[in-house]
Amino acid sequence: MKKLNLQGITYIELLEGSHEWYWGSDYTEGDLYEAEELYRSNHSIKSNRLVFIHYPDGTVIEPMKSKVGQYFGKPIFFDDKIQILLVDFPKSLIHILQYDHEIKKTELITTLSLSATKDCYNLLLYRTPLMLTRSAHDNVFQILYPQKVDINISETESFCYRENDRLYFERWIEDPSYRNEIVVRKYPSGEILEVIPGSLLIMPDGQKWIL
Repeated sequence: MKKLNLQGITYIELLEGSHEWYWGSDYTEGDLYEAEELYRSNHSIKSNRLVFIHYPDGTVIEPMKSKVGQYFGKPIFFDDKIQILLVDFPKSLIHILQYDHEIKKTELITTLSLSATKDCYNLLLYRTPLMLTRSAHDNVFQILYPQKVDINISETESFCYRENDRLYFERWIEDPSYRNEIVVRKYPSGEILEVIPGSLLIMPDGQKWIL
């Protein structure tokens, strides 16, 4: 058995886009959106921690520590580097950073104003390319970085991945029997190019399986 000292973090999961990195957070104030709600309600929030664990050796790294009023979102792995989402509520800023584990260096990719998005609900990093997106219950899928794009989608539609100028979504339909469909939309217009029956499963090595 291998014992890891994560200082109170008791759950880790595979870092999206990687076969060998896991990540964990202490979720001090819940997820990013819940932390934002607390801050906007004039509550003081305790910043969360973000750790990464390398498999199979179990090496634990904590590339950076958030400051008071800052909160980490869900990270991903892209371009052989760890991509980190960090929101600074007092300064109303969204930071995208990347950690290069080969040279042990963290660098800033970009900074956006928090006003670029209505809130942090489902504010997530995706690949490829590296994107910052938001989707909520208003039937709009937003890409905030590298360029701002708003795409109208159906109420039960959720984003899966991007491949060049094609955006892949999955939606469920119940009329009255339940079924899933993969909706392929053109980037950046959102025009529907194709509808594929079935559900989509993205494998750790990047393969896409249609079930």
